[in-house]
Amino acid sequence: MAAAARTAPKTRGIDNIRVVAIEDKASKDQLVSKMRELTKSEDRPWFERDATCVENSPAVLLVGVAANPAGLNCGYCGHGTCEEMERTNGICSFNSIDLGIAASSAVSVAADSRVDTRIMFSVGHAGLAMGLFQNGVRQALGIPLSITGKSPFFDRKP
Repeated sequence: MAAAARTAPKTRGIDNIRVVAIEDKASKDQLVSKMRELTKSEDRPWFERDATCVENSPAVLLVGVAANPAGLNCGYCGHGTCEEMERTNGICSFNSIDLGIAASSAVSVAADSRVDTRIMFSVGHAGLAMGLFQNGVRQALGIPLSITGKSPFFDRKP
């Protein structure tokens, strides 16, 4: 999954995808704890639900994207130029697209192996808050994994 995320197609071939795998209980427990902390401090009640999913997963993959303007002056970010976007500390829309492609590539590998997953903003947000990524990563998604009789990532209470 990590290899699929890293090698996924990227805008202009810019290597901006970063991957963190969490396979040990201590690191996973820290992530769960941070998610529960953010539930309260940011008033995001669904983080608690997602923390329980992570708690019950044997492993979690975090996929992040380093801020790097595509240099296309496309305006998708809401600014007229990439320079203007950088001056206002904006985020390049193509970085978001690259992140989505990388996460989708990762879950496709899991699906090919019949491993249940769910792409979660909450997990990536907690990973960023914990400083799990190198400098420059401003967006991340988390992907908990499950190998059980029924996917725990669906039919969840809101």
